[in-house]
Formats: sequence, C-alpha cells, structure tokens
Amino acid sequence: MTTYTFIYDINGIADFEERVLKASLRTPVLVDFWADWCGPCLFLDPVLKAVIPEYHGKVILAKLDTEEDENMKLAGRHQVRGFPTVILFEQGEEVARFSSARNKPFVRDFIDTNSKMLAKVNPLHP
Repeated sequence: MTTYTFIYDINGIADFEERVLKASLRTPVLVDFWADWCGPCLFLDPVLKAVIPEYHGKVILAKLDTEEDENMKLAGRHQVRGFPTVILFEQGEEVARFSSARNKPFVRDFIDTNSKMLAKVNPLHP
C-alpha cells in the first residue's frame, strides 16, 4: 500500500496543535475521529484514504484514534459525540463536520463545498 505524507496519525494534544491547527493555516486538514471497535469508522477509513490522494496534497487527512492517550480529551474538546466524526479545519478553526460512514462522492462534495482555502487555490477540483 502506498504511504502518503498528507495522511498521518495524530498522537496527543501537542501533535494535534502542530499537525492540525498550525498545518491548517497553510492547507485544509480533515481530522477523522475514530475508534477501532466502530464499524462505521472501519467503513469510512478506506473511503477517506481513497479520496484524499485525489487532492494531490492540497488537503491533509489526520487520523485520530480516540482510544490513544490524550486523543479522547481532544475528542471531548471538539465536542465529538459519536464516531466517526470528521472535522475540516482551516486557519486553525473548525469549518465544517460530518458524522457516520459516507461514500466517496459525499466526501468529495463535503471538501469541495466547505473548503474556502481549496477554492482559492483551484476553484475546480483537480
């Protein structure tokens, strides 16, 4: 399987600050709050990992396993009430979110519709 530099795991609060909030000042960041016991999370994972490479690094996917260390605190801080929850961050702030398993067209539309930064870079999806 191909490993992309624009898909990575988040491990703790400091990592979230650096790799989500600060990174979102330059590039839209989707954060997938998930758990390995969650069936819809397991469905959504390959969907996200298939869609994000289509953006050629113009959108980052940060995977946050809520069962790891400080990650449950991050889920609470961002008022995640169910899994999976995916939040789009831009300029250090939440822009939009969705919950539950979704298909590829939904995820593409979610990104294209809600990302103001992506629209500025390329108004037509690559």
